[in-house]
Amino acid sequence: MTVLVTGGAGYIGAHVVRLLQERGDSVVVVDDLSSGIAEHVGSAALVHLDLSTQEAVDKLEGILNEYSVDAVIHIAAKKQVGESAERPAWYYAQNVGGFSHLLQAMQNAGVDKMMFSSSAATYGLPNLPPGQLLTEDTAPNPISPYGETKLVCEWMMRAAGKAWGLRGVGLRYFNVAGAGWPELGDPAVMNLIPIALKALTSGRQPVIFGQDYPTEDGTCIRDYIHVLDLAEAHLKALDYLGRDDRPYDIFNVGTGTGSSVLDVLKQLAASTGYDLQPTIAGRRPGDPAALVADVSRIQDVLGWKFTRGLAEMTDSAWEAWAPVHGAPAVLPASAG
Repeated sequence: MTVLVTGGAGYIGAHVVRLLQERGDSVVVVDDLSSGIAEHVGSAALVHLDLSTQEAVDKLEGILNEYSVDAVIHIAAKKQVGESAERPAWYYAQNVGGFSHLLQAMQNAGVDKMMFSSSAATYGLPNLPPGQLLTEDTAPNPISPYGETKLVCEWMMRAAGKAWGLRGVGLRYFNVAGAGWPELGDPAVMNLIPIALKALTSGRQPVIFGQDYPTEDGTCIRDYIHVLDLAEAHLKALDYLGRDDRPYDIFNVGTGTGSSVLDVLKQLAASTGYDLQPTIAGRRPGDPAALVADVSRIQDVLGWKFTRGLAEMTDSAWEAWAPVHGAPAVLPASAG
C-alpha cells in the first residue's frame, strides 16, 4: 500500500510514518515544515507544501497520481487553542481550507480512503456527571475555533462519503505524550509534560492552574495517551477503511483512565529525579475538571488497545528531552 501522510514530519506524524515504513508500506509525506522536522520522515518522499494555498489542489492531485497513492492519513493542522482564539479566520483557512483542498484533490485523483486526525476539543466543556466518560455519542460543543475546525472537517469528511463515496474515519485524540523513539520527542512546548520539563531544566518549578476542582487532589484530570499507542491506532483505522462493514466513522483514542496534573508531575519527578514543588496559580478559563475518554468503541471495533501507561510516557519524554536540551540523564532529588 502507498500512503500519503500530511503533517508526517511533525510529532505525531513522524511516529505514524515510521510504523507504516516498518510494516512495509510506501509513504509519501506532505508537510509545510512550519513545525515538522524533515529528517524525521526517514526514507519517505517529502513534498514541501502548504495545503491552504490555492495551488494546493492541483499539486496534491499530481502527487496522488505520481505516487499511485492508495490512502491518505491527514494529520496536518494548526493546533494551538489560544492562538485559534486570537486568529480564528486564519485557523479556518488553514484547517478547513486545507482539508477542503485535500478532499478535492482526492476526488479528482480517485483516492477514496482517508484517516483524519480529529480531536477531543470537539467535545468542548461537556456537562457530564462526575466520573462519567466521554463517548463518541456525547454531543460535540467546541469552545475554541480550533475545536470548531476539527468538527467541521468531520462533517466535510462525512459529506464527501455521501457525495462521492469517500471512505473516511476520524480519530478524536485526547492528551498525547511521550516518545516512541528518543529522536522523535515532542519538539513543541505546548502540553503539560514538555512545559514542565522546560521549567525544570531552566531552574524553575512548573505551575499548576487551579487546585480547587472537584477532583481527589483538586487538580484537573485528563486522559493521557502514549504517542506510539496513538500512532498504532492510526494504522488500525487505516486498515478499517478496507472493510465493507464500517458501522462508525469516529473513534475516541485515549486510555479510559484519567490522571490529574499532580499525578503527572509526580510521575515526571520519578522519571527525572527532580524534586518537584509546583507553584499553584488560579484557574484558567475554559478548563473542565475532568475529560476522560470512553474507548470501548475503538477496542471492540478496531481491536486496538493501549499498552503504555503514564510511567512510559514520562520516561520516554525525559529520554527524548534531556539530550536535546543539555540536561543530564540522571539528576539528584535536590536538582529542582
